[in-house]
Amino acid sequence: MAATAAGESRVPGAGTPDCREDSRPLIRSVLERIGDKWSVSVVCQLGESTYRFNELRRLVDPITQRMLSVTLRALERDGLVSRTVHPTMPPRVDYALTGRGLSLLDVLRDLAGWADAHAEEIGSSRAEFDAQAQ
Repeated sequence: MAATAAGESRVPGAGTPDCREDSRPLIRSVLERIGDKWSVSVVCQLGESTYRFNELRRLVDPITQRMLSVTLRALERDGLVSRTVHPTMPPRVDYALTGRGLSLLDVLRDLAGWADAHAEEIGSSRAEFDAQAQ
């Protein structure tokens, strides 16, 4: 059994998906997607508004055009981002979060809140670790 910070025991698999390396491949690939360098930034920006490609690229600077394209395509493939092409000349393409993307945004905001709540403790732990390593 895994121990929690409060000293309680949790039974692995008791209502919570497993996030170990040997867990289901789809879960692992989704966690890799939302944990990559750019996906979180793109999802957070799209949580504010719908954007065109170049607007989004400026907001997620210093992302390259190619990496933004790859990231958007992967997020679209997972159903987190929608791509709308407007029949204008030149064509206008807008990107927005889907309902699934908005639910991920809630999780990312919770995670950011956790990081903020523990930032001072984490900073202290890092300083202590680095001091011991020297």
